[in-house]
Amino acid sequence: MMAAMRSFTRLLAAALLALACIVEPALAAEQTAEGGILWSVRGRHNTVYLLGSVHFLNPSEPLPAAVDRAYADADALVMELDMDDLDPFEAQKVTLELGTLPPGESLQELLDPAAYELVATKAREAGLQPATLNRFQPWLAGLTLVQLHLMRMGLDPNSGVEQRLAARAVNDGKEVRGLEDVRDQLGLLAALPLERQREFLIYSVEDSERTVQEVDDLLGAWRRGDAERLAEILEEGFEQYPDLYRPLTVERNRRWLADIEALLGERRNYLVVVGALHLVGEESVVDLLERRGYRVVRR
Repeated sequence: MMAAMRSFTRLLAAALLALACIVEPALAAEQTAEGGILWSVRGRHNTVYLLGSVHFLNPSEPLPAAVDRAYADADALVMELDMDDLDPFEAQKVTLELGTLPPGESLQELLDPAAYELVATKAREAGLQPATLNRFQPWLAGLTLVQLHLMRMGLDPNSGVEQRLAARAVNDGKEVRGLEDVRDQLGLLAALPLERQREFLIYSVEDSERTVQEVDDLLGAWRRGDAERLAEILEEGFEQYPDLYRPLTVERNRRWLADIEALLGERRNYLVVVGALHLVGEESVVDLLERRGYRVVRR
């Protein structure tokens, strides 16, 4: 069970908007690979770059040099979400809509007394009254507590790859598009079986430091540009939770493929930025493009 939950936590950390990749300040000095997790595909008249991202980074950590070059060569950016037009109030509304329990239900009733007391203790440590979480579904309660823990550690949620590149694009007048919206992404979590949600919540609060350490494995692989290790992490997850990993990774990759192929028919160059686990392993975006006959080159 513990190994399975490690894989589950890494997936949530890698695939979700709020907690996609996390770095402890102590790791910020680890050298970033020159190229990062980056590929390119030639269309008839253009180039489409595929960048595997992490969404939380230390503010002082530079992006790989190859990412800067790909951004400079791109006329427009495509991300999981359209970051420059993201309305935080609308995102909050959707989050509460999808993450609030039905009338008459409470988080306390969904958990056994010992588990709820653990959640309540962690909420108080984070400066949050437990009653604030009582109307949340377990997945949203878990994400809230983990994110609060990370913020208390001094991590900046505005320093991820997407946030940085979107800010540049606004300043440079480059268009930013989205492959999904907030409802698409959070709907995947809201659809998780209740037992899986409870497992994630309890595992997240049992040892917050352990959760961060497990994510370090994924982040370290991203920094090194180690696509093989990222593929191993993804494979481990599929072995433990195929019904969870498939909708969060493979099914989304397939949905995105038509949009990415359409970009290859244009004349402008694009930089496509998605979570790193979407670009590695079988049925990744890279793999699906190669099956369609495209030559995908690692940068």
